[in-house]
Parts: sequence; C-alpha cells; structure tokens
Amino acid sequence: MKFNHEEENNFSITRYESMLRSNDVKFFDSDEFESIIHHYLENGKIAKAKKAISLGLSQHPSSVNLKLLQVEVLVFENRLDKADNLLAQLHAIEPENEEIYIQKANILSKQNNHIKAIELLMMALEYTNDEADVYSLIGMEYLFMDDFENAKINFMKCLETDDQDYSALYNIIYCFDFLEQHEEAIEYLNIFLDKNPYCEVAWHQAGKQYFDIKDYKKALTAFDFAIISDEYFIGAYLEKGKVLEKLKRYAEAIENYKITLELDDPTSFALLRIGKSYEKLGSDDLAIQYYSKTVHEDPLLDKGWIAITDFYMRKRNYQKALYYINKAINIDSENVLYWKRYAKINNRLAFFEEAERGYRKSIELGNYELETWLNRSDILRFLGESSAAIQCLYQAIEFYPSNAEVHFRLAGLHFEGLDYDKGEEHLRKALKIDYEYHIVLEELFEQVFNRTLIKNIISEYK
Repeated sequence: MKFNHEEENNFSITRYESMLRSNDVKFFDSDEFESIIHHYLENGKIAKAKKAISLGLSQHPSSVNLKLLQVEVLVFENRLDKADNLLAQLHAIEPENEEIYIQKANILSKQNNHIKAIELLMMALEYTNDEADVYSLIGMEYLFMDDFENAKINFMKCLETDDQDYSALYNIIYCFDFLEQHEEAIEYLNIFLDKNPYCEVAWHQAGKQYFDIKDYKKALTAFDFAIISDEYFIGAYLEKGKVLEKLKRYAEAIENYKITLELDDPTSFALLRIGKSYEKLGSDDLAIQYYSKTVHEDPLLDKGWIAITDFYMRKRNYQKALYYINKAINIDSENVLYWKRYAKINNRLAFFEEAERGYRKSIELGNYELETWLNRSDILRFLGESSAAIQCLYQAIEFYPSNAEVHFRLAGLHFEGLDYDKGEEHLRKALKIDYEYHIVLEELFEQVFNRTLIKNIISEYK
C-alpha cells in the first residue's frame, strides 16, 4: 500500500510521538526527521523541534540538512554566534549548499547588516533550485532598508519565476503604493493579467489601484473580474461594495456586503457599511439595526459606536446619542474620539460640567484641536471658573501662538478680571493678527467691548 507525501509525514510524526511516549528508541531516516522537525517548527513547538533535532543528529550525525535545521533554531533563539560557527563548519563540507548562504544571510539581517545579507543571497542564487524564494528574501532585505525600488524589482523577479507566489505580488503592490506609483502599478498589473487572466488576486489589486485614483468605473470592472475568477473571494465583494457606495448605488452596495455575510462569519466592517448604506437610502430603522449588529459583533470597533452616536446626533436625539457614547466610553475610556463626542453632546444638552469634563479629557488624550481649547475655555468661563479658562487658553497659545480667537478671549477674560495690562497686551496682539475677529470680543464679552478704553484701542487698528 502506497502513501502520498502528506500521509507519509503524518505516519512519521505519529510513529515518532508514539516512540517518545513508550521511551523505546526507534530508527528514522534523515528525511523523516526533517519532516518531523519542520512540522514542529511550523506549529511553533520549538522545544519539540529541538528534541527531534537532537535525536536526529544522534542517529545521523553527518546530516547537513539536520544541522541546518539546528542553525534555524539557534537563529530563532538569537544564539547567533553559535549558529554562525556551525554554518562555517557546514560551508567547509558543502560550499555549494544554498541553504547555508540563506541562513548566514538571516543572521546578518538580524544584525542589521542588510547589504552583506543581500550579497550572500545573491550567492545563494547561483546554487538554488528555488530562485523565487531567494528573490523574495532579497526583496525583504531591501524593504528593511526602505529601498522600495530595489525591493520591487526583486519581488517582480520572484513573481516571474513563480506566478503563483501571491505574497510577492502583494509586496510588489505595497512598494508601488509606498512610492505613490498608482499608474505604474496599474500598468504592471495589466501586463501580469495578460498572462494570468484568471488571477483573482491581481484583479483585486488592480481594482484597489483604480479606486485610489478615483477611477471607480474601472475599479468596478476589476472587482467584477476578481469575482468571476473566484466567486467566493470575500475581499472583492467588500471592495466592490465600497466602489458602489462612491457611485451612490447604495442598494447594490448592500447586496455585495450581504454576500460576504453568507460566505463567511459576519465582519464588523461589512455590517457597518450596510448600516451606512441604509442610512444613505433613508432606511433609518435598518441603519440602526446594522449599526447595533456592528457593535455587538465587535464592541472594540470605535467606528461602530461613532456611527450610531453620530446617527442620533444628526437626528438631534441627543439623549440617545449620549446613551451610546457612554456605553462606548465604558468599553474604551481612552478613546479621544468618544470624549470629543461626549463633550459636544453634553454641551448641546446644556450639561456644561460634563461637557467641560469631556473637553478636558480630550485634551489629556492628545486632542489639541483649536476648537477643543476654545470650547473648554468658554464653558469654564460660563461656570464661573475664569482662572481655569485663562490657564486653558495659555495652554492653547503653546500650540496656536498666532491665533486671534485665543488672544481676543484672553483679552476679554483679563479685562473682566481687571488686569488691564495683560488685557491690553492680548487685545493688541489679536488686532494685529486679525482685526476682523474682534467680533469675538463683541459677542462673548459685550460689557468689555462697550468700554471706552476698548473701543479706542480697537479704533487704532481700523
């Protein structure tokens, strides 16, 4: 009875593990040990791989391949000197073994010597039967150096050698994207597709490139071809849905998103986009239904909570908006997008102390937008905390030293506190920056604005 290769591997692993349990040492040929070790390495079972290497070398002490696997484990454990010494011994035995050069290059790469690593990989090309793999490794070394042009060239060589290597294709497009070469990427993909017309990955990537340059008609065609090539390609349906949204064909977008729900477990992205599309169609009940499904599917997805909160804010149903943003904050209290909305909603509801808390928390979390500083200072003044309002505006000046609105507010607050020197200082600065913004003083500090001293200073800058 003959076994295929996979069955042979499974049989070897089963027999090997049976031997370990019985503590009865059995003989395995070196190829069997290699398969067993690869199995453990691929499954992250390093300790078991090391045990198999040790047993393998005890039975086959001269096996170069087993020693190369030992090197691989040593490199993984960052025992680079020992790995390097072992490679030097192996090179003396088999100077034309490409794996020796590859492993040595791996060590150099870990030591950030990428140029030397590339030199060794180029030497490996002279001996290897798997050029695609080596070109891919060279491409990765160039990526480590942020040399995207050379990385792209080597990934292209990899794909020329093996047109089924989709990881190389993805890396090529990554390089094009980083270099913002969308037109060049499209040209390359079209050439590739002429030779591989049913490659769903290439059609998918072409569609994304067309999407980036806003050629939605061609993007739609590309995603259609991706789906024709593989009707179960979830990514193509999702991307097609995004294009249809851009074209305002929301009902069709929903159809494509729903197909993905049938093909696999629901994704929060698809549920969210369905909700957005229903909202665009004016189907509010269905929109809310899918927004709710989104946050149920992935409570950590801030876009879901923001979508449902913003929906109620647009409807001016601030109580419900507040309910949902509070739920979001309870899940992730460090999300600045939540606190910004919390502040805005409470401000609309005239819950000013809570609104101030929201703006303060937004600033603490790194939201330094001018509007946040101004809103917080206005609320602090309204709450009778003028000193805190002044302190808030001085913090804003650090980020917006030449903003007239900040200086006009500081002028008003200082004049209200009868600090005329500082008030005049900021008023003159504000008037120099932008005279027209003195309306801020008129609207927010009417009593200050109507003082003769203030009007005289303003008149100097007409």
